[in-house]
Amino acid sequence: MWVPVSSKSAQSQVAQRISLISWNIDAFSSRAVSRAKLILGHILEGPKSPDIIFLQEVTPDVCTSLLNDARVRASFLVTDAEDQTSFKKVPFATMMLLSSNRFASSLGSQKISDGIAGDERLMFEHISRMALPSKYGRDALCVEIISPTAPGAVFRLINVHLDSLGDTLQYRAQQMEILANVLREPGCSGGIIAGDFNAISPEDDGLIDKNKLVDAWVALHGRADPDGATWCVGVKRRDGLGPGRLDRVAMMGLKAEKMEVLRPGPIEVPRPAKKSLSLPWSDHCGLRCTFTI
Repeated sequence: MWVPVSSKSAQSQVAQRISLISWNIDAFSSRAVSRAKLILGHILEGPKSPDIIFLQEVTPDVCTSLLNDARVRASFLVTDAEDQTSFKKVPFATMMLLSSNRFASSLGSQKISDGIAGDERLMFEHISRMALPSKYGRDALCVEIISPTAPGAVFRLINVHLDSLGDTLQYRAQQMEILANVLREPGCSGGIIAGDFNAISPEDDGLIDKNKLVDAWVALHGRADPDGATWCVGVKRRDGLGPGRLDRVAMMGLKAEKMEVLRPGPIEVPRPAKKSLSLPWSDHCGLRCTFTI
């Protein structure tokens, strides 16, 4: 027996594909604003502009530069646009950009009229910063979203910069446990935790599994893939540390489809009476992950 199905019902059966880029843009090397502009240009001017951008180590000056960028103002909904509260007592913070073609505020959904039906966009409802136990004042930037393909299901996008250096493993372990539990709270169907996990020790490698999350890179490429390193790639350090997969994407209730490492390009830094110094845009590579709800 043939039964007609409305287009809206058919839509709810189709998984929604979303792309995310996460990048620690390096607050400490010289020319932070210029480097951030190059990273942003690389992200936005490529053939695959993402739906979501997670940035870590954003300084106040870089934040101001991003908010004044015409491409950002025209195409993205941005956290931390009202003031610089997030930078109080810390040298840098995380920041999130959501494509206005793919996301809209649930409060303003009745006013959307950009040629895209409001019910085709993902709605974001709540933005918050969650304080974490931390030696360095780190927090988690969280946005709740609702997909039209999963009516009634709330997913959380969490941008993180976990505690740095080898003596803070206990903090990173606490932070990961707290964040995993946030994805398991009543009313939440899962989500994604991405950013700089500072996974520098063998013990860090087990934190995602320990908290019953899916490591997107491992799910798609396996643990042994040498191309997964995101830090100290192609750089010789005086302390002898080598490349590491410090940046990661962990998820629950979502499916990873594709993932790749984005290498930074160079920037020339002039020096008085000396040859210009060539530096990478960041000491971290970026990550691009495509997933479905």
